[in-house]
Amino acid sequence: MGRLILIILLIAAIWIVWRAFGPSSWKKDTVEPEAIKGPDDDPEFLWKLEKERFKQQREQERLEKERRQRGEGEDKQKNDEG
Repeated sequence: MGRLILIILLIAAIWIVWRAFGPSSWKKDTVEPEAIKGPDDDPEFLWKLEKERFKQQREQERLEKERRQRGEGEDKQKNDEG
């Protein structure tokens, strides 16, 4: 009877060791590499694009405002002369 219990305990110990260190646990140890992001997925790249577009828009608005101011000034000069 003692031998039977010993065999059962030995089988249980082998099974526990196999579950803990067997092939199924090897996959968990490997670290998956981070997915390579293209420029269209990179938040920093997208932020820089948005910032550049905003700067260009502001510059266009500033130039348009200057053109309108110069145009109004020329109209006043023509009215004063005429």
